[in-house]
Amino acid sequence: MTSNTLQQRIRQHQHLRALRNKLLNLHRMLLDAERITYEQVYGRVSSGELLRLVMDHEQFAWLHRISELVVHIDEMLSADEPVSLEDFQNLFANARTLVTPSEVGNEFARKYYAAIQREPDVLLAHADVSQLLASIK
Repeated sequence: MTSNTLQQRIRQHQHLRALRNKLLNLHRMLLDAERITYEQVYGRVSSGELLRLVMDHEQFAWLHRISELVVHIDEMLSADEPVSLEDFQNLFANARTLVTPSEVGNEFARKYYAAIQREPDVLLAHADVSQLLASIK
C-alpha cells in the first residue's frame, strides 16, 4: 500500500463524511417541510408521533430514499475493507441522481422539486449538497 493510496482513501472518507452530514441536514429540512404540510391538515404532532409518521405514514415515505443513502454511506465508512474507487464513484453518482429535482420525474424527484420551490431552507440545503457533489469527480 502506497501513501498515495492511503491519502486517496483518507480523502474518500472525508468526502463520504461530508456528503453524509450534508444529506442529514437536507433530510432534516425536508422532514421539517413535510411536517409543516402534514400539520396543516392533521394538526400538531409531538416528536414521538413524528417519528412514528416518518417510519409508517405514506406522506413521509419518499424521504426514506435519503435515509437509505445515509445508511449506505455509514456502512461504507464502517466497513473493514477499503472503499473501492468504483463503489465510491457509484455512490456519488447515485446521490447526484437522487438530488436532481424534477417536475416530471419519479415520485421522489417531484416531491423534492416541490419542497425546493416551497421552502428556502430546503433550497439552501439542496445547494449545499449539490455543490459538494459537483466538486467530487
